[in-house]
Amino acid sequence: MNLEEIKASVKKDEFVLSQHAHEERQAESISIDDIKTAILNGEVIESYPEDKRGESCLILGYSNVRPIHIVCGRAKIGWLKIITVYIPSRPKWITPKQRYKGGK
Repeated sequence: MNLEEIKASVKKDEFVLSQHAHEERQAESISIDDIKTAILNGEVIESYPEDKRGESCLILGYSNVRPIHIVCGRAKIGWLKIITVYIPSRPKWITPKQRYKGGK
């Protein structure tokens, strides 16, 4: 997925959250503004071009110095779809950019 297209969708508020993303953001106290800020200053750290649900990617961005991971793809209507959001942490993540070996 193209990061500039993702950012453009966020700037135009043309995105939707999956039910899972909504539940995860609430559980981790991540606001919609946090998600937008993290995407707009973020970078793609993993791409999933062959995902069975459609092409997607993992973005790492920051909001108030807190790292946030956002997995996004495209919704059927063409808008950006936020699939999930979470704070990267151990045991799966050593750092916000580095997975624990074998820790999918």
